[in-house]
Amino acid sequence: MATIDASFASSRPARRTDWLGRAATFCYLAIAAGQLLFTAFILAFYYPSSLSGDFAAWNTKPLIKGFVAGDVSGNLFFAAHVLMAAVISFGGLVQLIPAIRGRWPAVHRWNGRVYLVSALTLSLGGLWLTWARGTWLTLTGAFGITLDAMLILTFAALAYRAARARRFALHRSWALRLFAVASAVWFMRVGYMAWGIATGGAGIGKAMDGPFDILLAFANSLVPLAVAELYLRASAHGTAAARKGVAALLGVSGLIILGGSAGAWMVMWGPYL
Repeated sequence: MATIDASFASSRPARRTDWLGRAATFCYLAIAAGQLLFTAFILAFYYPSSLSGDFAAWNTKPLIKGFVAGDVSGNLFFAAHVLMAAVISFGGLVQLIPAIRGRWPAVHRWNGRVYLVSALTLSLGGLWLTWARGTWLTLTGAFGITLDAMLILTFAALAYRAARARRFALHRSWALRLFAVASAVWFMRVGYMAWGIATGGAGIGKAMDGPFDILLAFANSLVPLAVAELYLRASAHGTAAARKGVAALLGVSGLIILGGSAGAWMVMWGPYL
């Protein structure tokens, strides 16, 4: 597979981009492994019950607010939300592969359109579920969801505008930022598990109201966005030291993601299949 560095970096000699490119590819593969596990869970757990109308089966897994008897609109909205989560998880991974864009540009364009529509629908749906249906445990968590939705809407609009203007390097930069914040729900689960493995759950409240819960409500979107921003800047005009530093950061991030994804599968996803 071509390195992810090839998608977003400006043109530089291969010898200067090698470590950053390798680290970016490793981090991407770690993310892909975790998101494919998440997608598999959604397909196996939510799709059969949602498509068959057995919405009550959602509640066999702990949820903030899943199936609610008599809440037809809320249940349908939740069903659409979780079904589209699989689309955006898989579609985002496909969109970041340079070989697909280079060899099958039509696939890249159409997948990008589906991804943008899914991102917009999920962000607006998340806002509705949060503020209209009341799907939140803490007000801090609700504000974290709102911030992420605003970032998704903003980056989706900027990525689309850059593509329409045929400013493809700029488009890819905004698309990477969009991918970072659109994956916040998944990053939150991985973050919880990675932190739990490392600390035994320090700072996690019973009602998701502990210090770590408050931090993660915003960090689940802002930390991946910050890492993506550092990568973009290092790729475009970073010094040798900066590029090595970001490469190390991506390598460590990939290891954390692998550990958190494995924990999420063993605790959050696998037991309910």
